[in-house]
Amino acid sequence: MSATPEQIRVQGMAQGLARESLAADPFSQFEQWYQVAVGSGIPEPNAMTVSTVDGEGQPSSRTVLMKLYDQRGFVFFTNYASRKSRQIEGNPRVYLLFPWVALARQVGISGRAERISAAESFRYFTSRARGSQIGAWASPQSQVIRSRAMLEAKVEEMRQRFRDGKIPLPEFWGGYRVVPDSIEFWQGRDCRLHDRFLYRRAETGWDIERLAP
Repeated sequence: MSATPEQIRVQGMAQGLARESLAADPFSQFEQWYQVAVGSGIPEPNAMTVSTVDGEGQPSSRTVLMKLYDQRGFVFFTNYASRKSRQIEGNPRVYLLFPWVALARQVGISGRAERISAAESFRYFTSRARGSQIGAWASPQSQVIRSRAMLEAKVEEMRQRFRDGKIPLPEFWGGYRVVPDSIEFWQGRDCRLHDRFLYRRAETGWDIERLAP
């Protein structure tokens, strides 16, 4: 039986995070923590905050769902005309944060966002529920709309448009992969004396440094 979030939190805060316990690369370390988060039963452990910056230096953040990850990076999907996409196209430097508050853990990822291939986006798009596929076609993401009724009318229009067959991948929709150059693992501790370790990409692998809380 998996440990509860409270049990993981209490144990983690008592034992902390030690340098000798870390995996050699951050993707392996992330996999360990992510599987613990999934097994704990917390809601949407793949939820992450994506922070971007506009042309005037104004940051903005929103929560999205990580759908894929591997040694290349972390992938989320969106409308390529959305505000975050426009900001990414102007400045691909982004920051991701997995805020596993119930576990007293966070993972922060700094890197560059790049579009994945249309083939990769298509594979994921076809795995989505039909309603979500319709929603991708119907929503002019981040644009001003007059009413909820207008959005629902667009959804119905798309349902009728694609009622007789499979729904194609919209040309304006797809994935971004965030390729990290640093990943920080944060373990909460008592008295705010948290354990923080930062992996930095180096020529021959990853350097690991402890940060003050």
